[in-house]
Amino acid sequence: MKLTFLGTRGEIDERTRRHGRHSSVLVSALAGRGKSTHGVMIDCGADWLELLEEIKPAAIVLTHAHPDHAWGLKNGAPCPVWATETTWKLIEEYPITQRCVLQIEKPVEVCGVTFEAFGVEHSVRCPAVGYRLTAGRSNAFYVPDVVAIDERSRALRGIHAYVGDAATLTRSFVRKAGDALVGHATVRAQLGWCRAEGVNKAVFTHCGTAVVGAEEGEAEEEVRRLGLERGVDAVIAFDGMEMVL
Repeated sequence: MKLTFLGTRGEIDERTRRHGRHSSVLVSALAGRGKSTHGVMIDCGADWLELLEEIKPAAIVLTHAHPDHAWGLKNGAPCPVWATETTWKLIEEYPITQRCVLQIEKPVEVCGVTFEAFGVEHSVRCPAVGYRLTAGRSNAFYVPDVVAIDERSRALRGIHAYVGDAATLTRSFVRKAGDALVGHATVRAQLGWCRAEGVNKAVFTHCGTAVVGAEEGEAEEEVRRLGLERGVDAVIAFDGMEMVL
């Protein structure tokens, strides 16, 4: 499996050369001799509104309906789009002709990659999911916005890499909305999940001001240190970064 990080910036005003566009990743199954199949784009935020013809994804899969994850589809899509029923209701006015529904914890193969959605706490207004991704013997878990993962042990069991939320490194961005938790878990907390579930590699995207607004290399060093303290190889993704599992 190959992951290409198209964008790594969260819903913030700051942007840099390394973190210029809203978080999105292109997932491809590797065929013979390392060649990859047509990629599946996970999330398509407002930054990508006029760029889909350039990317040419074979399909698009959404985690939720927030602007930095779905508003790039306001003018439609040139390929099938997959999302949960809840997300489809929130973007029902978008002129998307090929609509496919994902159900929680019901694996579906899309262009050679199996997607299994797990509910996560993040937003009450725009409920989100994370995806367990499998291609051949490789697997990863992708969750760019998260406070907590439902069925976390099952979601992360045996994965080769966790791809998580870098909205905040160590300062809490979590609050309560009724009985629900909303916001973002810290990178430190997510690394704790990885340690607890035996995941030894973590990559962080959806970068907030603690990353994008920091001096170059400062946040990367902090994340590496936090990972080492927990026995996890941890890095921050950047736009254009590629990873093969």
